[in-house]
Amino acid sequence: MTFKDHFSHVAVDYAKYRPDYPPELFQYLSTLPPQREHAWDVGTGNGQAALGLAPWFERVTASDPSAEQIRQASLHPKVRYAVAPAERTDLADASVDLITVAQALHWFDFERFYKEARRVLKPQGVIAAWTYGLCSVTPAVDVVVRGYYTDVVGSYWPPERRYVDERYETIPFPFVKLEAPAFGIRAQWSLEDFRGYLETWSAARGYRQAQGSDPRDRGDDALRAAWGTSASHEMVWPLYLRVGCLS
Repeated sequence: MTFKDHFSHVAVDYAKYRPDYPPELFQYLSTLPPQREHAWDVGTGNGQAALGLAPWFERVTASDPSAEQIRQASLHPKVRYAVAPAERTDLADASVDLITVAQALHWFDFERFYKEARRVLKPQGVIAAWTYGLCSVTPAVDVVVRGYYTDVVGSYWPPERRYVDERYETIPFPFVKLEAPAFGIRAQWSLEDFRGYLETWSAARGYRQAQGSDPRDRGDDALRAAWGTSASHEMVWPLYLRVGCLS
């Protein structure tokens, strides 16, 4: 199966400019399965979620179909990285306590991935998937970014992006639902950090391929004006979390 590779070309920037998930999220997830022996982070990218799981589990398997993303991942003694699609893994049957999917589930072949997830999960195993959309910065910056998201790169988003816009509420998730508390991501970024993050969007790649230019150039003056003279601003992304278990 050929995967839709939207991020290998920005693997270095992805590792540098994507925000980190809050430690409290992983602490919470670690309380859900009966055991903490083995976690599998699927679509790990550069390993952000895998590293968050490492303090709480004896070992973590982190897989991604992009070899370039895995090359950018930070090493950890508890984490084993593997280049593999979400829908097929070398993990043994009933060997995983927790599966996590961070900002990646919408790219998967749902039916095949869920079959694989049910195969590798232990009988009381837990699966958690989350996503985040646009962040809040300041009212002025938010207006500019919404225009960029919709009017500049809007037509270049892959169709799967709709699940993110719909906060994963419409994504298939055939597991017994577990209620989860609210979590969010916070980061203190400079304007150049923020512009680097915008470059990692899959729609930015689509725009570049179609137009042969940097989409950030359209409206960049407006973004800089809205940003103002502050060296940095706080970014806030709400996380939309789906959690379930086999039984």
